Amino acid sequence: MIRKARLIDVKAMQALINQYADTGQMLPRALNELYEHLRDFHVYEENGSLIGVCALHVSWDGLAEIRSLAVRHDRLKRGIGAELVRQCLHEAADLQMTRVFVLTYQSEFFKKLGFTEVDKKELPHKIWTDCLNCVKFPNCDESSLIINIAPRP
Repeated sequence: MIRKARLIDVKAMQALINQYADTGQMLPRALNELYEHLRDFHVYEENGSLIGVCALHVSWDGLAEIRSLAVRHDRLKRGIGAELVRQCLHEAADLQMTRVFVLTYQSEFFKKLGFTEVDKKELPHKIWTDCLNCVKFPNCDESSLIINIAPRP
């Protein structure tokens, strides 16, 4: 079941996200950051256990970012990540966003969901705020992808 994240989810969200961060696949998230941005997050819960997490972060006028997509390793390749991304895209349309981007090492996954590669230079400079905390800055080796969506009235 996918639902909006709640306070009781934050520590499990952090543990899941930081498992991927520990291997260099995404940025780590501090507890305070997760609490401050709790409303950005959706979780996939099954039998009371947190299986996956994904955030939709509004970045700019009509532009949002998919971030912190993580699925428990023992549940990969079952469509959970795709469901979480689709839920975020649905929310983006409800918020009347027109474009959603992602910075990722998993380009093929996002391409299957309709995202296309875009040059990072085409994204607003404002999006690079988080990148300043990355050990790979300014030599980012992630791919940037974007999808155009139809906003819902």
